[in-house]
Amino acid sequence: MSATTRSVTGACVKTVLELLLPQRCAGCGSPDGPCCPACARSLDGQRLFRHGSGAHALARYDGEARRLVLAYKERGTRSLAPVLGSALADAVPRLPHGRPGQDGVWWLVPAPSRRSASRARGGQHMLRVARHCAKALAARGAASAVAPALELAPGTRDAVGLNRAQRAANLAGRVRSRRAGLPPPGTPVVLLDDVVTTGATVAACARVLSAVGIEVTAALTLTGV
Repeated sequence: MSATTRSVTGACVKTVLELLLPQRCAGCGSPDGPCCPACARSLDGQRLFRHGSGAHALARYDGEARRLVLAYKERGTRSLAPVLGSALADAVPRLPHGRPGQDGVWWLVPAPSRRSASRARGGQHMLRVARHCAKALAARGAASAVAPALELAPGTRDAVGLNRAQRAANLAGRVRSRRAGLPPPGTPVVLLDDVVTTGATVAACARVLSAVGIEVTAALTLTGV
């Protein structure tokens, strides 16, 4: 069995177990999983945290919010995707400078993941969250669409432990646009990501989109350092 097959099989087994077994909250461990109401409030975004890069985050990368992001991103708790998407949807209309397109549609662009990470996570994790964010916005009466407009080239390293200069060098020339996933030219978009640390990913994504005529009016992340 290949490494890819094992990874996909493991992800499928975990999903089945999540559906069959009672879940505990990923933030505090209470039996009210996958995210109890108290921990969900850690990402309510009522007071957006403005990162030095210009991006906004729902919360600081700490406490329950950090544990929720790690559970989803690193431990495969995919049942958190609707919770995280809904939290982002609450904040999207309140973003400073964020705006829908002329057609009234909020366009959401998820930050891309490395291919190896995506295989381990059962797909692009922020694309999944972005789709739940769009569903939640639609339920609130705000038209929205997801544009999977970006990808990372092979050879991109894991950014954990890299400083700002190293992260920028790691992404240089490796963030690419996907023609099939682009929104209409001139469309204002909101970039979505899980964590903003140095702002290198936000900056790289914005540059690539700008080069193909797409304006990133705001960047929103679940957490920020």
